[in-house]
Amino acid sequence: MKSKFLLFAFLLFSTVSFSQQLTLKSGGRIYDSNNQKLSNSAVKELLASQPELLEQYKQGRTKASVGGFLLGFGIGMLSSDLVTGLTQDKTYPTTLTYIGLASTLISIPVIMGHSKKIKKAIDGYNESVLINKTGFNFEKINVITNQNGIGMRISF
Repeated sequence: MKSKFLLFAFLLFSTVSFSQQLTLKSGGRIYDSNNQKLSNSAVKELLASQPELLEQYKQGRTKASVGGFLLGFGIGMLSSDLVTGLTQDKTYPTTLTYIGLASTLISIPVIMGHSKKIKKAIDGYNESVLINKTGFNFEKINVITNQNGIGMRISF
């Protein structure tokens, strides 16, 4: 009986202790506890049980995409107008330069804000899988004795 209880306790605590922790590294890459890179769909699958964290993660990814597009668009507009101004007899800067400069400047705060949202979602997930947070909460533990012997009753 004692060995069965110890085996049960070991299995219970080992499943809780090996829960997957996520790590956010530079460039927005997310790694699991085995240091393997997770895809976007795998992270969404892990966060699916917590809709508010999933929504924050999606918002962060959207901000990264929009910010990257604005940055690329702005640099493209600036460089195309610069090349046009250098190779042709047109006045430089034109409206394209100002549009490209505005797009590039707008992209900077958008890109900076995406990592905060993703980090907040990953930190929230890691807090939820901690042993103290997601372990079994024992409401009562009673020691029972009767004519058959001694036993233990655990209420979750």
